[in-house]
Amino acid sequence: GDNLNGEAFTAEARIPDPQRMLKAYYQSAQTMNILRAFSFGGYASLDRVHEWNLEFTAKSKATSRFRALSSKVDDAMRFIGACGVDKDTSIFHQSPHYIAHECLLLPYEEALTREDSTTGDWYDCSAHMLWVGERTRQRENAHMEFIRGIQNPIGIKISDKCTSEELVGLIKDANPDNIPGKLTLIVRMGSGKIRKFLPDLVRAVEAEGLSVVWISDPVHGNGIVDEATGLKTRPFDNILDELMGFFDVHTELGTHAGGIHLEMTGEDVTECVGGHIDEIFSQALPSNYRTACDPRLNSDQALEVAYRVAERLRERTGLPPLDCDEESEECIF
Repeated sequence: GDNLNGEAFTAEARIPDPQRMLKAYYQSAQTMNILRAFSFGGYASLDRVHEWNLEFTAKSKATSRFRALSSKVDDAMRFIGACGVDKDTSIFHQSPHYIAHECLLLPYEEALTREDSTTGDWYDCSAHMLWVGERTRQRENAHMEFIRGIQNPIGIKISDKCTSEELVGLIKDANPDNIPGKLTLIVRMGSGKIRKFLPDLVRAVEAEGLSVVWISDPVHGNGIVDEATGLKTRPFDNILDELMGFFDVHTELGTHAGGIHLEMTGEDVTECVGGHIDEIFSQALPSNYRTACDPRLNSDQALEVAYRVAERLRERTGLPPLDCDEESEECIF
């Protein structure tokens, strides 16, 4: 990708340039500094939950349910304050950031790997967590050998092509001591396959007593080519369906859905069709299609996914669905 060569479809642009890896390192360091500045500057305060999402929740009557959910956070914060808890403590105003990326360019990762002088353990200092992709996770590959040798939290992406036997072998290779929290499985299957293929994998892992964290990647497995424009896109409804299917499987099997991996941007791009708040239609894709490779959820679509997940988690606790605001005449959910 950008860490190696240019995106232009020419032989010259595709010549590997090692300076790009240095640029990627500096860009990552600058981004982390910005995130820390926002966090420690109070921007992450739970008291500001409405400010974060004010524009989004004011877009239509359909978002009244989301406004109600944000109001619940406000109510909880007021209750905490009334109980005498100091809301000015860092736990309410700061949020630590941890970064992860795919362990793909081994020369880059190796150059940033260091030995802990106190323990003798090796850590890849390019990120807190590294994962191996679906195309490089084969047991005999160098990428799997590399992540076996570092003490970072690690992940493996799996699709419907992964068999139960193969998955069990990968887990035992990557985390031979079965350390809880060490290994994350990032599931990317597609909306039409998640409910069919994931249950057998979960059952196989449970039967072996293996400790893993299950995470859903509902974006990568739902790519299509839009017929009208010829652009690669990902339908929002398919993304949401795969995500809910992930929760359905874990609910049915009594296992824990541990997290979500989203390909997203805070920019107002038009790369994924759909969304129920500010829908992107097929003909609008070229208007702000900026990705060089993979379509991303825009800010509104990502927030809608987040609120949908919050509702799902609320229902899992046995709480009833939130009603619409009195001002709203309808809800779409």
